[in-house]
Amino acid sequence: MAGEVLVVAEQTGGAVKRASLEAMTLGARVAGELGSGVAALVAGEGAEAAAGPLGAHGAAQVVTVAVDTADPNAWAHAVAEVATSRGATLVLLAHTARGKDLGPRIAGLLQAGMASDCVDLSVDGGRVVAKRPIYAGKALVTVTGAGESLVASVRPNAMRPEEAAAAGEVVTAQAAAPAQGLGAVLLEIMAAAHKKLELTEADVIVSGGRGLKGPEHFDMIEALAKELGAAVGASRAVVDAGWRPHSDQVGQTGKTVSPQLYFAIAISGAIQHLAGMRTSKYIVAINKDPEAPIFKLADYGIVGDAFEVVPALTEAVKKLKAATV
Repeated sequence: MAGEVLVVAEQTGGAVKRASLEAMTLGARVAGELGSGVAALVAGEGAEAAAGPLGAHGAAQVVTVAVDTADPNAWAHAVAEVATSRGATLVLLAHTARGKDLGPRIAGLLQAGMASDCVDLSVDGGRVVAKRPIYAGKALVTVTGAGESLVASVRPNAMRPEEAAAAGEVVTAQAAAPAQGLGAVLLEIMAAAHKKLELTEADVIVSGGRGLKGPEHFDMIEALAKELGAAVGASRAVVDAGWRPHSDQVGQTGKTVSPQLYFAIAISGAIQHLAGMRTSKYIVAINKDPEAPIFKLADYGIVGDAFEVVPALTEAVKKLKAATV
């Protein structure tokens, strides 16, 4: 039997990130193909509360570790210690900002191969094979580790989290973090002043591009998003121009999203942007250029001036909502 699959989950106050639940779902599936066990590792304040959702999404066991997750070095040492003690040969984590920092550290400590930004994993001849995009998502390549162990990060929204038939048990592990050489110590967690819908968690996203001509015109994007209960996104050109913060950027160098509904407004559809939203279930494009590349990907397209179409669409949504109350 192959070694255990260990999924490293991120949580805040007991709420597990959706991307970690996706990695948990994938980990459970791969463990089934390997004929091995699967466990989740969760750390930080609220870890015990996070155990329930992880068990519900496929973890046979949920290991909670008391370690300061503010320092990736300490967290990586704790993960490596648990993985070694449990005989895990595959470590999975979400390809988030924290996962990008944590994954290579874990791989280095375990002397394992690292496959990053994976969209799927499978088993071939008893070995785990990872599939990841290259060339801005235009092609996929399959990779595997040279040794016995592999660390892989899973692209957020590459799959949907699925609940398992039976919940796992909670186990507390004593993992010693290094006492020296830590780069940071967590003193306080401060909540954001304004609660903003996270792009990677949103079911509906309204994104604006350079065709809006200025940051002041994002008011109409925000108005439509408000009526739809959606998050607001932006193209790279908009972010580079300083119209919107980088946290709003959708694309290869921004965030990868996969909502149920994605509005691309005044966005031409450069490869960089398409790489971050092409897996959306339904895509609506609004652009005055009928030859814009975005129309080749869109499920619904409106050739027209965004300054006329978007306000009209917002009013139509308002009327529809009022009629259904």
